[in-house]
Amino acid sequence: MTDPDTASPEKVDEFLGEKPRPRWRRWMKYWLPALIVIALVLLVSTCSGGSEGPTYITEEVERESLDLTVTATGNLRPTNQVTVGSEVNGPVERVLVDVNDRVTRGQVIAVINTEIIDQQIAQSRANLNAARATLTQARATLDVDTAQLARLEEVRRLSDGRVPSQVELEQAQAAVSRDRAAVASARANIEAAQASLQANLTTRSRAVIRAPVTGVVLARQIEPGQTVVASFNTVTLFVIAEDLSAMQLHVSIDEADVGQVDAGQKASFTVDAYPGRRFPARVERVDLASGNTVQAQGAAAGSGAASVVSYEARLAVDNPDGLLRPGMTATATIATDSTGQVMLVPNAALRFRPDEQQEGGGGVFNPQIGLEEQEQQSGIGAGSRQQVRVLQKDGTLRTIEVITGQSDGRRTVVRSADLKPGMKVVTGVRAQGE
Repeated sequence: MTDPDTASPEKVDEFLGEKPRPRWRRWMKYWLPALIVIALVLLVSTCSGGSEGPTYITEEVERESLDLTVTATGNLRPTNQVTVGSEVNGPVERVLVDVNDRVTRGQVIAVINTEIIDQQIAQSRANLNAARATLTQARATLDVDTAQLARLEEVRRLSDGRVPSQVELEQAQAAVSRDRAAVASARANIEAAQASLQANLTTRSRAVIRAPVTGVVLARQIEPGQTVVASFNTVTLFVIAEDLSAMQLHVSIDEADVGQVDAGQKASFTVDAYPGRRFPARVERVDLASGNTVQAQGAAAGSGAASVVSYEARLAVDNPDGLLRPGMTATATIATDSTGQVMLVPNAALRFRPDEQQEGGGGVFNPQIGLEEQEQQSGIGAGSRQQVRVLQKDGTLRTIEVITGQSDGRRTVVRSADLKPGMKVVTGVRAQGE
């Protein structure tokens, strides 16, 4: 009989009735932990080997033309917009047009009730007739007194001045003078009555409101039955745009950019109604005076706070399809200058500082990496001396001094004897693991 103490594990399993386990499963508890330890050692070695130096993000120095622009916002307006008012008081009898209706010059668009005016016209005509009758009477009296004066003068001549007396003759002369004055007064009254009648007739004609221009009705502010009361300010009844095939874009130019904008420059603009579409325009005029000068002076006098100063520019816009409408908000881009063939570097390269590297937080490029101080983030001034870092073939950085010029906000014109087109300037650092 076999000794149980000296029996092999296989025999023991056979004795107990269990299936024998594979040899590799018995050894798994020994070599599996060893494999895990080896993998961890390799991973640590790989990570430590990859952190020998940073990976830089670069862009090539280019030589091309830089187009400079100025951006401004404003609103579209008709080329000629006319406000139609009323100088006549009274209820509105009829309104013959509505918003968006096309009208022609001289077309009747509204009528105001003229009952009161008609009464004034009738009274003026009666006053004119009375003045004419008064003139006729004054002329008749003048004729009688003139004939009487002539008879007295003849009798005095025949009597050698004995009759009539001098007093009678002077009375007759005075009567004639008085009659002539009455005739002149009657004529003046006739002219006044005629003027009053003409004024009432003119007022009546103005009760019929006509379109002053050919165009489109933009606004209607009256309804039939509404009473119009004209005082010192003319009441607005309609707003008519003369021609919408040609419009104007009025934009506000910041004082920092107004020196670059001039009449004749080309521009383009967008409106929210047609996303992705640009409309051409041309600068017609730039105001010499600021539009908010008065407001700025008032704010300075009242609170001492400085106001933002802007200047209005007017752009000519063609609208043959009628897509653009008055009042639309537009963002205009005005082409102010073109530099010609110059050397350009990205603005990020001018701000990069390798001694201020930061670890990126989840992205390939962190815009704040390489920024020295807050004031250096604000922008690069033209004519200033700056530094760029060029990545060399051996992976090291070379610092090159440049003089900056004009910028479009993304790229800047630079001058340097050492910097050449095609060189790779550093703009940032790639985050670890990317």
